[in-house]
Amino acid sequence: MSDNELGRFLRLRREAVTPAEVGLPAGPRRRTPGLRRSELATLAGVSVEYVTRLEQGRDRRPSPQVLTALADALRLTTAERVHLHRLSKGATPGFSCTGEAGPNRHVRPTVHALLDRLEPTPALVVNRLGEILACTDSYRRLAEPIGLLDGTRPSLARFAFTDPRARTAYPDWNRVADELVAALKQGPGQSQAHVAALMEELTVSCGAEFTGRLATLTGLPKPTGILRLVHPHTGELRLSYETLDLPADDDQQLIAYLPADAETSAALDHLTHRRPGALRAI
Repeated sequence: MSDNELGRFLRLRREAVTPAEVGLPAGPRRRTPGLRRSELATLAGVSVEYVTRLEQGRDRRPSPQVLTALADALRLTTAERVHLHRLSKGATPGFSCTGEAGPNRHVRPTVHALLDRLEPTPALVVNRLGEILACTDSYRRLAEPIGLLDGTRPSLARFAFTDPRARTAYPDWNRVADELVAALKQGPGQSQAHVAALMEELTVSCGAEFTGRLATLTGLPKPTGILRLVHPHTGELRLSYETLDLPADDDQQLIAYLPADAETSAALDHLTHRRPGALRAI
């Protein structure tokens, strides 16, 4: 497993930006729709050799000025700029934001109370590994029949990649798998021992379905979007999701699901009985 996440991110973003987006002619005989290294170098005001060294991992400590120039040239969003900064810091051995701490599996009482107030909205709290730590009763009604809550330590990533039921539950399985791997990679992920251990586990159990995504995804999951989920009792649901980061010390996220159309709204009403339910921690 390569540890050159900074170089990989820069290469994949370069290949995703078309010449037209940055005001350059496409020209003939392009092997990729994205930018050439020479074009990125010109836009950022650095040498082609330096761009090559960064992408190949032979230089992992670009200055803040170079990072800013590359981010401007690649038209990075705010989230992508934060990710680029983290990758550049993570490439330097030594200090770690999380230290030697393992995954946080303790949900604070006020977060439990917040979940309780969210009923009848399906909502859950996950940690850095995608482990489901707590959920509303409405989420339990949604996820339990699918198999998402099976086991002593339910995990979104393990369910998607190791449970055959996931392919039925997620009609857009490939997109869901992309998002889960991107969430693990975000950070940089594998610099944290517990994240690296999960990556190794899924590499062994899933092979190319997982490792291919490690090699090609930029590591930026979408915090909002639409999830299609097939429930055995209600059929296909279209759920809008919002992902909210809890404080840094928690290293957890709260994910809430809302109906994306009238049919899903009616199905959720039927599933949750439209009355407050009790919070259940896992």
